Amino acid sequence: MNHPRSRGWAGKTRHLAIPALALAVAATIPLSSGSGASSAPAAAWTPLSPVSVNLAAAPEGQTALGNLLAFNDFHGAIDPPTGSGAAVLGTPAGGVEYLAHWVKKLRAEGEAAGQKVITVGAGDMIGATPLVSAAFHDEPSIELLSELGLDVTSVGNHEFDEGVTELKRMQHGGCHPVDGCFAGDGFDGAEFQYLAANVTDKRTKLPILPPVEVKLIGGVPVGFIGMTLEGTPSIVNPAGITSVDFRDEVETANLWSGLLRLLGVKAQVLLLHEGGQQGPTGNVSTCDGFTGVISPIVAGLRDEIGVVVSGHTHRFYTCSLPNKSGNPVVVTSAGTNGQLVTDITVALDKRTRTFTSIEAQNVIVENGVRNADGTWQTTAPNVFVRNPALVDPAAKVIADKYRTAVAPLANRVVGSIAADIVRDAKPSGESPLGDVIADAQLAYTASAGAQLALMNPGGIRAPLTYANSPGGEPAGQVTYGEAFTVQPFNNLVTTYSLTGAQLKETLEQQWAGYAGQTTTKFLQVSAGFTYSYNTTLPLGSRVSDLKLNGTAIDPAATYLVTTNDFLANGGDGFTTLTGGTGRVYAPGFDVDALVAYLAAGPVQPGPADRITKLG
Repeated sequence: MNHPRSRGWAGKTRHLAIPALALAVAATIPLSSGSGASSAPAAAWTPLSPVSVNLAAAPEGQTALGNLLAFNDFHGAIDPPTGSGAAVLGTPAGGVEYLAHWVKKLRAEGEAAGQKVITVGAGDMIGATPLVSAAFHDEPSIELLSELGLDVTSVGNHEFDEGVTELKRMQHGGCHPVDGCFAGDGFDGAEFQYLAANVTDKRTKLPILPPVEVKLIGGVPVGFIGMTLEGTPSIVNPAGITSVDFRDEVETANLWSGLLRLLGVKAQVLLLHEGGQQGPTGNVSTCDGFTGVISPIVAGLRDEIGVVVSGHTHRFYTCSLPNKSGNPVVVTSAGTNGQLVTDITVALDKRTRTFTSIEAQNVIVENGVRNADGTWQTTAPNVFVRNPALVDPAAKVIADKYRTAVAPLANRVVGSIAADIVRDAKPSGESPLGDVIADAQLAYTASAGAQLALMNPGGIRAPLTYANSPGGEPAGQVTYGEAFTVQPFNNLVTTYSLTGAQLKETLEQQWAGYAGQTTTKFLQVSAGFTYSYNTTLPLGSRVSDLKLNGTAIDPAATYLVTTNDFLANGGDGFTTLTGGTGRVYAPGFDVDALVAYLAAGPVQPGPADRITKLG
């Protein structure tokens, strides 16, 4: 039986520890709770494809070569994604044994070229995971990421889905306090290092995990700073993070950058779980029409940070963005679900210990078989034939162990659908799958007198695909594993009272900038509840014509509303929902509501006509 390893900050032999004095100094420096990014200077930038930045030439014989292999938002995607997300720009991609193959292939190529290769991540490695990982509290994902050679990653918001204590268990090991360890063989924790520079303990004011890691590339120290987005508390269940604070990204990055600089580490990489997006015409290694909050964050960074590996938005890009001095910073993201790996080549001056050039491009984690004409072999639309030549054997052995263990549960048919039910939103913000899930929760809580249901779109993680057949079941049948992949959070379902005025205020809170909301999110609504909105009107007065079964909502009346407990606790910034009274919890979890609804199928796609956009 394996035994958990006890590993403190100084217990990792693979990195250079930051002296305790530096940590103590950092703890005394106040960080504001506001966003430092908002005051960062605006600057122009030039997209390059693939991105390439030349900073200075090193003297002959004084260049150290490195290779960073980066990915983000893996989300325990052990199996290849299905449905509309199965391909990246038409190329079938993803699946952990394919990800491991491509990472090891790129690593071997880098080492053959004389480069020091370091594999890094930008958060959400776990959390919001399919059943094959979630059933074992994401231990399979940690084991597989360790096997493929991940060295260091930042935390993301989903690393906190089960709370701070569980995240520390993922790092340090030990059996789950309730469910124990799979097969009784222990859990050693991650062989890679999680970094959490801007997540600090409320009592000690110190980061809950190491803030930085230093690695040598050709004798040159390179510092890695790891952080999640400051807005994490609004998008995870508040119950698990009561002991920590989430600090400003720019101020935290610059604090640790400055301390690294004092210690002689002049070349630095920021692993940040926050990002942006490029326009729809871009390919995997471009930065066309780039927007997003990552830009003002980069615009506030110190010069030592030459690379930012980003994430969170699930988009792919390689960019050159300016820092606060106007100097170029290479900013990358590898999409999601292990479907891309960013190949970053760096050169450093051994004398000055600084970057001299940085190049980056995204590589698709191809997993399919091509026909002679270059097209991909399929057995149904978006159902691709997998290429065994692109499978990493070691990763497959581990993945298959967990697939076999979970198969009886995952492959149990629980219901049926009549067609693909997509989670892609219409212009109104409503989606067919959002309708179905809201309807399922309303039906599940009918005995509690529920009159309408609201569902957060971020909790809908995958579509339901008609042709998908993970257990060999006929097309249209849905397995428990497929349902769980759609709703993997094990949220509770609760029904409680809201006034009509509170209900309207909740809907007004869908737009960023109103009542503390930081991002725009459209709640999905159940059948019988309708409303309109107009974005040309001022914040707080955009929602109108609220009706329940054709009758206008009375602001003074009380209505029984069903949500998951994430929303009821103020998740996604919907703080008005915390004012509901008389909570009654349904048995089981939110996925049980969906399963019960599918059992009465075949379920049709939702009409996505309950929300009307007027302008």
